[in-house]
Amino acid sequence: MNILSIQSSVAYGHAGNSSAVFPLQRLGYEVWPVYTVHFSNHTGYGEWRGPVFDPETIADVITGIDERGVLGECDAVLSGYQGGERVGEVILDAVARVKAANPKAIYCADPVMGDVGRGFFVRPGIPEFMRDKVIPAADIVTPNQFELDFLTGREVHTVADLLESADALRERGPRTVLVTSVQTDQTPADSVQLAVVTDAGAWMVTTPLLPMYVSGAGDATAAIFLAHWLREEPAKALADTADSVYSIMERTHDAGTREIQLIASQDEIAHPQGRFEVTRLR
Repeated sequence: MNILSIQSSVAYGHAGNSSAVFPLQRLGYEVWPVYTVHFSNHTGYGEWRGPVFDPETIADVITGIDERGVLGECDAVLSGYQGGERVGEVILDAVARVKAANPKAIYCADPVMGDVGRGFFVRPGIPEFMRDKVIPAADIVTPNQFELDFLTGREVHTVADLLESADALRERGPRTVLVTSVQTDQTPADSVQLAVVTDAGAWMVTTPLLPMYVSGAGDATAAIFLAHWLREEPAKALADTADSVYSIMERTHDAGTREIQLIASQDEIAHPQGRFEVTRLR
């Protein structure tokens, strides 16, 4: 299977495509990475070097792929952080072109905008673009709880709130919603949860909460979930994603580094052990 992944890239460390491509490949997918930027390192360091590609350049790369006559072989498009509305429009155009060539192809959008405690960290206008343009075009979305609150205009405090918000988002287009960094009044202490809501039902999984924050983990999570969703039932995809992502975070915490340990965790990515129980919510 083939996945077109349109995201940022860094030379050192892992963020954007530099976080998403390897897990997809390790899980057996051909990946066609298209870069929106190519930086020396992720911006969490406060300093970085490298170019931001203009929308025309990004579109030109996608046109070149199209000219090979292979868009009909693309099974999914994956996107994450979008630096501006013009880049977002290029991504949505690519999705439309892929779906025209292969109507069975799906679009998985990670609506990167912000997080609890940090607020929004994208340019003004991007949250609204995600809400009004990206969400209706997507088949799968992977917001964290902060992003879900913004996208639906409501706050999640309980599991019932979570389901209602996910359903409200699903009414706008995407049939599958994966919510990351879930913490409700029912979340066990020192834990964090992942939940997936689909037409077939809703499920949640709980993992330990490690005392750390790293860049690139959300990019890896979206990629790993997409990989499993393409060939597994939703509950199994959720379980395998939670297991692999926790393994990555655990190794990163133990290593005491700010860069996620993707390569060291490759066996756990390729062969999740199913350590965490999935609970059906409905």
